[in-house]
Amino acid sequence: MNKKRLLKKKFFIKRKIRYFKIDQNFFSPLKKLIDKKFKKKRLNFSLYFPSSYEVDILKILDVDYFRKSNFLLPIIEEGNLMNFYRWKKTDILFVNKYGLLEPIKSKRIIPDVVMVPLLAFDKYKNRLGYGKGFYDKYLNKYLSINKKIITVGVAFSFQRYHKLPTTSKDYKLNYIITEKGII
Repeated sequence: MNKKRLLKKKFFIKRKIRYFKIDQNFFSPLKKLIDKKFKKKRLNFSLYFPSSYEVDILKILDVDYFRKSNFLLPIIEEGNLMNFYRWKKTDILFVNKYGLLEPIKSKRIIPDVVMVPLLAFDKYKNRLGYGKGFYDKYLNKYLSINKKIITVGVAFSFQRYHKLPTTSKDYKLNYIITEKGII
């Protein structure tokens, strides 16, 4: 079994055992970052619908500061490509072939801020994903078009690993947010 697969298994189990509920204060450090990086009032903010003991990023919807944002969720499309579409908390969601919830397909939107799920991260802001490369492919494609997209990995602090194995296809994140702050 290769090192990445072993690490994925280890951190999936670790996240399941050590999972805890967060509150909206988890996202407080993100406010300062957004104010510093963006001048516009209404941002396109991509989220993910949490599953398998991922940080409950949907708590961000309860934070007044972020209510002015347009929220987006990903849809997995042909060829294992991913795109983001507008979503509101009250919108209907559909289950995709991976068992993940997706919004209704509408006009594709490129986010200003991409909140990225992960299994593990390191101090270099590398992430260990689930292995299909959806976020890596998306970010490598769209960051060549729009350099202003900010990527933020969302994790618990116990998901940190000293040095993750990476390849040239892995996308390094701009920031990681945990209950202890932003890296």
